[in-house]
Amino acid sequence: MKQALAFVLVACALAICGCGPTLVATGATAGYRVGTDERPVVMMFSDTSITAEVKTTFIADPIVKARKIDVDTVRGVVTLTGVVETEAEADRAIQLTRNTEGVKEVINNLQIGSRTFGEYLDDSWLSTKISMKLLDASEIKSLNIDVDVRRGVVILTGIVPNEAQREKVIDIARTTEGTVRVIDNLTIK
Repeated sequence: MKQALAFVLVACALAICGCGPTLVATGATAGYRVGTDERPVVMMFSDTSITAEVKTTFIADPIVKARKIDVDTVRGVVTLTGVVETEAEADRAIQLTRNTEGVKEVINNLQIGSRTFGEYLDDSWLSTKISMKLLDASEIKSLNIDVDVRRGVVILTGIVPNEAQREKVIDIARTTEGTVRVIDNLTIK
């Protein structure tokens, strides 16, 4: 217990000390993402608005636990990823998403159950490993790809320019130690 508390305190201290560089890096990353994204700026804005609207709807809903659901939107297609407690919660999240203006399709990657703290850490580490491998692959515009991991299941969402890059991204995710399965939600430009 003391080790866990020490770990949390150190992590918080590092986060506080690193706020300035993190904010600058986040701004630079956002600028790079806009400059390299395959979607027109109008579509990026529309997708961002849809994501925000879905998340806001989740927060206001008494059944859906918004903090446990990741929402990604690409070209009006919304992908829901996360671990929710009940089938009713998953169904409600899907229904609310479908009722959001601008949503063309909903991809349900929600899992039913709960995730332990250890599973959360394992998933975070796996996501980081895959993201670093994608960054290292110079031919891949990795900031156009969202990597979500829940219980070792890797969900890839984003835009790639061709089938060869799609296969490369999937292969990187599939061959990274700890991956149980890969769900491909990548769109070819």
